[in-house]
Amino acid sequence: MEKYKFNKLYRLFSGSIAIIVLFLIQIFSGKGGWTVANIFSYKLLDPYDIFASISVHHFVQMFIALTIIAVLSKLFKIDFGFSFGESKIGIKYLIIFTAAYATIAIASHIFMYIFHQLPTYDFPLNKNNIIGTLGFQLFLSGPSEEILYRALPITVLSSIFRNNIKIQQEITIEVIIASLLFSIAHINWNLSPFTIKVDYFQLFYAFILGVIQGIVYQKSRSIVYPALMHSVSNFLMVGSGYLLALF
Repeated sequence: MEKYKFNKLYRLFSGSIAIIVLFLIQIFSGKGGWTVANIFSYKLLDPYDIFASISVHHFVQMFIALTIIAVLSKLFKIDFGFSFGESKIGIKYLIIFTAAYATIAIASHIFMYIFHQLPTYDFPLNKNNIIGTLGFQLFLSGPSEEILYRALPITVLSSIFRNNIKIQQEITIEVIIASLLFSIAHINWNLSPFTIKVDYFQLFYAFILGVIQGIVYQKSRSIVYPALMHSVSNFLMVGSGYLLALF
């Protein structure tokens, strides 16, 4: 009994430390990504600064996360889901999610179109800008963010807790923690001078999508399907806005 209590307390303590470390890693990866991205000039490729620098940021961010994952995999023999895993489960969720999200994205933009509330853009919707922004959303946004904010925290915490700790039938505590960290990442803040900007709808939106993608990650045992879901959702939301703006 005493040993069980000790193990429980030890895992709770280890989990708490891991959450802090994961949070710091995510901050470092994000800030490191911008530090590298800001070294270069993108005026010829991207004069409106809407896709090139953020693409470099996400690539660097992903590289940092992959490096940490590679080290942890080698040291502790942890599987972070870089395979197709349970492909039938993953593909099923991907198809359902894509169909549902496409409906939501198109319906919401039609609603905004009817009531003259479509998003406005401070850059021209020319071929370069459309291909650049949609290319970023489709090929980099999902893999980079899902590796850092889903595969890394959920796998590390699951390894520490030894088993997935279920809150409800489909939702585990690891998924909730990872989703909270993902939401926090959408808070804009600076230390000097200290400023903080919070979009509560964006935080809620990020948390809900984080939970959905976290569930799929654990069920499919693969980061492939959450990454595709993430990219597809961003592509559909941005693309449907462009489509109606050009209509």
